[in-house]
Amino acid sequence: MNARKRTEIFARFRSINPHPTTELEYSTPFELLIAVILSAQATDRSVNLATRRLYARANTPAAILALGIDGLSEYVRTIGLYNSKARNIIATCRTLVDEYGGEVPRRREELEALPGVGRKTANVILNTAFGEPTVAVDTHIFRVANRTGIATGSTVRAVEDKLLKLVPQEFLHDAHHWLILHGRYVCKARRPDCPHCVIVDLCEYPHKETASARPAAAPPPRPSPAARRSRRRAVR
Repeated sequence: MNARKRTEIFARFRSINPHPTTELEYSTPFELLIAVILSAQATDRSVNLATRRLYARANTPAAILALGIDGLSEYVRTIGLYNSKARNIIATCRTLVDEYGGEVPRRREELEALPGVGRKTANVILNTAFGEPTVAVDTHIFRVANRTGIATGSTVRAVEDKLLKLVPQEFLHDAHHWLILHGRYVCKARRPDCPHCVIVDLCEYPHKETASARPAAAPPPRPSPAARRSRRRAVR
């Protein structure tokens, strides 16, 4: 894909969503950090349901640390892998209290040293909480970048490095969110919704569909006479 196409792709993303952001709910960098740790292999919706209750009770490192693992687990048990996540969150809160005065550090190395925080989580915090032009490559971004041709690579890190190099600077801060949202709602894993894609004419996916190419959905089968009689009897 050439630079002109990439520029047009992100210009279109910006035109329909000028100020994209995460779907995780948060009001401080610390709340975002905890939400991102919880979001591994979980939906943003399930995380938001849990953190609404949790943050109403405890939304600082000291307050969550006071809950302990068992107390925290009561708030996050609806989320997958909640036991290990609760242990990591408690350990992270202890580090934040002991070493950073309860504040979330702004350096990548310090973030990645926190329990339960890897490169992807650190990138989300740097980008969304602190405004750094980073890209946290998750499964959605990895798929969209490779499928469209925006930035191809066989590993998450390779795609991240290419995006940082190839995405025009004016779009780089928001590229992370545009690509995630596009992968979540349009360029889906099992069947991309090409007829409703704003960049379909720029995408280089060889198997993309257009509105005219996609076969019309088959009409629902007409109920049999016996089924219709049964339904009428039920209504009566």
